[in-house]
Amino acid sequence: MQKINLQILKKLFYGLHYSAIIIAMVLVSSCKKDLNQINPNAPTLPGNVINETGITSYALGGVYWNGFNYSDGWLGNSYFSLPWGYHELMGDVAGGGAGSNNQTTTMGVPDSFTPDPVGAPSTVISNPSPQVTIIRSFNNASQTSNGNNALYYEWTNMYAMIDAMNTAIAQLPSVSGMTADKDSTIKAWCYWWKGYAYAQIGTLYYAGLIEDKPNTIVSNFVSQSAMIDESNHQLNNALTALKAISSQSDYATVIAELIPQQNQVGLGLPLSSAQWIGTINTMLARNILLNKLSPFVNGNPAAAITGASIPAITSADWTSIIAYCTAGVQNGDFVFTGRSAPSNSYFTATGGTVASLSAFSNQGSTYKVSERLVQQFQPGDNRLANFTTANGTFTGDAVTNSTRYSLVDGTALGLTGINILGSRMVGGLEIYIGPTYEENALMLAEAYIQTGKISQGLALIDAVRTYQGAGLTALSPSLSLTQALTVLTQERLAALAYRGLSYYDLRRWGWIYGAAKGGGRWGCNLIYNSTVYTNAYINYNYMDYWDVPGDETEKNPPSATSAAVMNPNY
Repeated sequence: MQKINLQILKKLFYGLHYSAIIIAMVLVSSCKKDLNQINPNAPTLPGNVINETGITSYALGGVYWNGFNYSDGWLGNSYFSLPWGYHELMGDVAGGGAGSNNQTTTMGVPDSFTPDPVGAPSTVISNPSPQVTIIRSFNNASQTSNGNNALYYEWTNMYAMIDAMNTAIAQLPSVSGMTADKDSTIKAWCYWWKGYAYAQIGTLYYAGLIEDKPNTIVSNFVSQSAMIDESNHQLNNALTALKAISSQSDYATVIAELIPQQNQVGLGLPLSSAQWIGTINTMLARNILLNKLSPFVNGNPAAAITGASIPAITSADWTSIIAYCTAGVQNGDFVFTGRSAPSNSYFTATGGTVASLSAFSNQGSTYKVSERLVQQFQPGDNRLANFTTANGTFTGDAVTNSTRYSLVDGTALGLTGINILGSRMVGGLEIYIGPTYEENALMLAEAYIQTGKISQGLALIDAVRTYQGAGLTALSPSLSLTQALTVLTQERLAALAYRGLSYYDLRRWGWIYGAAKGGGRWGCNLIYNSTVYTNAYINYNYMDYWDVPGDETEKNPPSATSAAVMNPNY
């Protein structure tokens, strides 16, 4: 990777997401001559972000350092290690290690489980510290300072990104030497990442804040659905900016400056404006799919969930998903990815991602491979090479964390021809920050299956398996709706593991809801008292949308017109 000269712009900032000094990282490479007139130890926004190099460096740093690295020296060292870690814990992709900090041992533990509902023992094993209790007990600034408030981290990262993008947009009119198409490219960048950040907030929290200007105090909290609407608004702004570009040469120059050099490998090469439009369409489809209920509990396509925080998906929603995905990410498209680098990297090879923190012996890794994840890969699937049982069985503080499996370092082992899930080698793991071909194809597959076009949906599942090198026999086009949805759920959990999506799938399928609400997960592999059970019932009973972090509401009390900041369904 090209060496990067890190410049820090300091902005005193109160309210919004917490009372703190926000540090906006500006990554400046090969531009020393442009900064000679400014003291490099005390850079300022007006003094440095005055030309193309300055604005692209600022916009790059606002995403990858503010958004994906700000204040992330907790468990691991980036947004992809701890905030994403909670996604994977609740999605039952990973388990927390014994004694892990930041509530990673507790946040992914279900309320109860039954090792075998139809056999012995049929006793329900209960968790004395349910997730809802953990969330409500530790959701305050005092517990955040002790590293116990899981709700703090995602909120902090995403609002740091939003503020940086607002600052970049506000600074654009003062930047000299920019053509209209270069200006539009930077605007598209800022709108895209604001749309991404609002989607992350709106898909996880019960309420949020909409910020249009940098360094302003906003106290009017809006509903989760309004946050998704704002995400869609920003994504459509990005589409408008991209479609206005006439010079692909100007576009190509700027997009290459906005993406870190370490990312520009494999599928992370600078995407064309058409490919970026496809990514945005897939994101618009994701915003619908992940925030609507489409219950499929215990093999029942007609299952119903009560007391959920979101409505059921409609036929119109499926039609919209089909339209967006048809124009979404295609096989071979470049997408937004991340890779580690030897130095000056916004995440490290060994500690920056859930996957890297898992790709080690289960006896010592921070995160543990879930038995339920491995269960999704069918016998004979070549992708099972990502896992090994050579390290024995890990038995954790919570019995549902127990696992026979470890995630291997696929790059170190030289695995080829399959989708590699884990690596601890520098640059060895390609993580997918935004939507991908597989996600787009599987959303389209699910929409087809749910609208009666089962054979078309199954063909897309086969295509994803081929793309990832699974080597499985093609599915029969005559599967029933229940059989097709069973395969679809298995393939989404297998193909999209470690991408921060699995929890949202379990939620919309109804699996994370308590038994009293009609939820739960059936037919699970689980180790209890040294016995492997293959038909366990898990009653997760997780909070479907998190309360707003107490750090926010304590320092920035909600206005009289605000939406509820605590989920009333729990």
